[in-house]
Amino acid sequence: MWSWRDLIYMLVLVLVLVPIFIEYALFNFLLSVFQNELHAGTLNGFIMAIIFTTALYFVVLKPRGQSWKTVGLQPFAMREWRLIGLWTIVLIVVSIVLVIAMSFLGIGTENNKTESLQSQMTLLNFVIGFVSAAIISPIYEEIFYRGFLYRFFSSRYGVWSGMITSSIIFTVVHIPTFNTLPVNFVSGLIFSWVYHKTGSIIPSILIHGIFNGIAVILTSIA
Repeated sequence: MWSWRDLIYMLVLVLVLVPIFIEYALFNFLLSVFQNELHAGTLNGFIMAIIFTTALYFVVLKPRGQSWKTVGLQPFAMREWRLIGLWTIVLIVVSIVLVIAMSFLGIGTENNKTESLQSQMTLLNFVIGFVSAAIISPIYEEIFYRGFLYRFFSSRYGVWSGMITSSIIFTVVHIPTFNTLPVNFVSGLIFSWVYHKTGSIIPSILIHGIFNGIAVILTSIA
């Protein structure tokens, strides 16, 4: 359905251009303007979301006359709400186990994002952090990493290869927040599996959003 050239173009964008020009250069510029890591990071993330989805549409979908339905943006059956609830609980439980395991290894859960939110905790900053983590990030990340990457690899090498490969890439892009990488990888597997079972990317977006939203709430009251 998609060519290797499409994949290379998108990976260069995600792994090279975005880290250099958006996550580093643009973020530093926004930080100098706002003097606030949370606000700069949120706007930076919103710009990343626009870049990811715009590039995916004009580089991959539009040239083939495809719609967003091709990457899973379509309705899902009501019975799948049970699957959403189940895998949300599974993700939370597995994440808790991983956090406990990392604590025994002396690896904490603090990182720049959580520290920034905790140190500047106001109602406005909580709302900004929640919208960024629970709405913006889940939408564009699921569309790209599951809707495009998982489907690209699974269509060629099978479901498990697609799940593992897309989850590895999903994990790599979260560097340098190293203490979240195990959770990133496991969540990537779960989101891919849910997409595979439902045929829609929306359930994965919902699980992703609920999980991130809970994480923001726990961070704010910690």
